[in-house]
Amino acid sequence: MEESEIKKLINMARNERLLAYSPYSGFSVGAALLCKNGEVICGCNIENASYGATNCAERTAVFKAISEGIKDFLAIAVVGGKSGEEPEDYAYPCGMCRQVLSEFCGSDFNVIVAKNTDDYKVYRLSELLPEAFKL
Repeated sequence: MEESEIKKLINMARNERLLAYSPYSGFSVGAALLCKNGEVICGCNIENASYGATNCAERTAVFKAISEGIKDFLAIAVVGGKSGEEPEDYAYPCGMCRQVLSEFCGSDFNVIVAKNTDDYKVYRLSELLPEAFKL
C-alpha cells in the first residue's frame, strides 16, 4: 500500500472514532475498511450496558460493508484510545474481530494500527491470526 493511502485510512478512522458510543469503557475506537472497489466503509465501537451486546469498530465496518453487498477487502485502519484524548498506544483488533476479518479477507489483508498518521504499524492478517478457524 502507498503511504498516502495508509494516511487517508488512518485519518478516516480517527474521524470515525469521534462517533463512538463508549460510555462504559471510556475507550473509543474508529475503523476504516478499504474495499477492493476503492470504497471505504467506516465503523466505530458501540457499547451496551450488557457488555456482550457491544460491537467493535472493526466488526461494525465489516458488517456495514457486507450488508451493502461488498465482500472484497484490502485493508483496515484502526485507531483507538481513551475517549476525548489522543491515542497513546496502538489499538489492535480483538480476537473476535480478527476471526471476523479472516472470514472475509485473505491472509495478505493489511491491518493498520495507528496512534496518528505519523505513528502506525502495518501487519498482514496472517501475522495477527496465524491459525484462523476455517470450515
